[in-house]
Amino acid sequence: MAKLDNLVQDFFAQKKIAVVGVSDKRETGCNMAYQKFKDAGYEVFAVNPRIASFHGDACYPDLASLPSKPDAVFILANPKVTDQIVQQCVDLGIKQVWMHCMMGIKPGLAAGMTSVSQSAVEACKANGIAVIPGSCPNQFLNPDGGHKFMRGLWKLLGFMSAN
Repeated sequence: MAKLDNLVQDFFAQKKIAVVGVSDKRETGCNMAYQKFKDAGYEVFAVNPRIASFHGDACYPDLASLPSKPDAVFILANPKVTDQIVQQCVDLGIKQVWMHCMMGIKPGLAAGMTSVSQSAVEACKANGIAVIPGSCPNQFLNPDGGHKFMRGLWKLLGFMSAN
């Protein structure tokens, strides 16, 4: 757990965060993460190629379109999109990536409900990008009761171990 906690602390130490996968169709964990980052004082960029604005802020089609390079990227999208976003991170020199999975960070958990792509994880490692392959920032950044419970349960079940 210590390794994950260190990765989370390093991610939260960044100032500018791109949030990939915000939605105008329904409320999602990605939307919640965007708002939590914003409320915590981060400079936050919404990324979704389908929409031009998100909650009154500009929304960008990809990382290259952002007005400035983010320090970190949070992804809640299909793993195929994760592959594309990680390649953009490599191209832009972004060194912090967090791929969402509500079931912790054990590979293969919640296979149909994860943003984690093992090929993207390997691409991060090969390019010196610190990667959190799963879990959710909503479990760490001012978590509500449900997210606190999930984090505790996944930790108890061993789903939060980076070993």
